[in-house]
Amino acid sequence: MSPPAGAAQKESNLARLLGSGSAGIAELAIFHPVDTIAKRLMSNETKIVGLPQLNAVIFKDKAAAPLGRKFVSLFPGLGYAAGYKVLQRVYKYGGQPVARDYLTLHYSRDFEGAFGKKTGKAIMHSTAGSLIGIGEIVLLPLDVLKIKRQTNPEAFRGRGVLKIIKDEGFGLYRGWGWTAARNAPGSFALFGGSAFAKEFLFKLDDYNKASWFQNFVASIAGASASLVVSAPLDVIKTRIQNRNFENPEGGFKILTNMAKNEGASAFFKGLVPKLLMTGPKLVFSFWLAQTLIPAFDTAFKK
Repeated sequence: MSPPAGAAQKESNLARLLGSGSAGIAELAIFHPVDTIAKRLMSNETKIVGLPQLNAVIFKDKAAAPLGRKFVSLFPGLGYAAGYKVLQRVYKYGGQPVARDYLTLHYSRDFEGAFGKKTGKAIMHSTAGSLIGIGEIVLLPLDVLKIKRQTNPEAFRGRGVLKIIKDEGFGLYRGWGWTAARNAPGSFALFGGSAFAKEFLFKLDDYNKASWFQNFVASIAGASASLVVSAPLDVIKTRIQNRNFENPEGGFKILTNMAKNEGASAFFKGLVPKLLMTGPKLVFSFWLAQTLIPAFDTAFKK
C-alpha cells in the first residue's frame, strides 16, 4: 500500500511559527510602500490620463512635496500593517501545513482516489490553503484599519484605534463575505500553484526537500496564479474597506456601479502593478516561508 499523499511532509509547529513569522516581518520591512501604492491604485475610481494625475493618486496630498516626504507618505498605517501582516503570514503559511496534515490523516485516500496520487497530493495542498484562506477573515479588522490608513486617512478623524474599535464594533468586519470569497480561490491558487510546480515541474516526492531555487520558482507560480484569480474580488474588497466608517457601501452595489460606470476592466484595476509590485512581495514571503520552515525544522532536530 502506498503511503498517504503528502505523508512525508511533516514539520514541527515551532518551525512553522518561526519560519512564517520571519517571512512576515521581512516582507513588511521591504514591501509596505509597494502595498500602499497598489491599494491606492485599486481604490482610485477615475481614469488616469497622465503622470501628474498618477502622482496625485499615489502620493495624495504629498504629490507636490519633496521626494523624501513623498516616500515617507507611503508608510501610513505601519502599526496596523505590522500587526496584520505578521499575524496573517503566521496564520496562513504556518496554518496551511496544519490543515494539510489534517486532510492527509483523514482524507488522503479520497483525494488520491479522485485525482490520482500526484494530482491528489497537489489538490490537497490547494484545499488546505483554501480552508485557511477562508478563516483569515478573523484578522479582517486589522486589514480594514491598515487599508483605510493607506487610502483614506480622513476616515479616522483623529480617533485612536481603541476608540474606533469601540465605536465600530463588528462594523470592522464589513465585507467579510467578499473577503472570504476572494481568499478561498486566491489561497487555493497560491498553495496549489506552488504544489503543482513542485510535483510536476520538479518531480518532488517530498516538497520540503525543494531547493531554494525550486521554492522560488514554485512561489512565482503560486503567487501569479493567486493574484490573477483573486483580482476582481480583491478590487471589490478594497473598495468596501476604504470608505468612511459612517458611509459604508455594500459589495453588490460596488460591483454594479463598477460594471455600469467603469466597465469590465475595472475588476482588474491594479492587476499589473500587483503583478509587478505586490507579486514580488508575495513571492518573497512565500518563498522565504517555504525555505525557512524546513530549515528551522532541520535545525531543531539536530
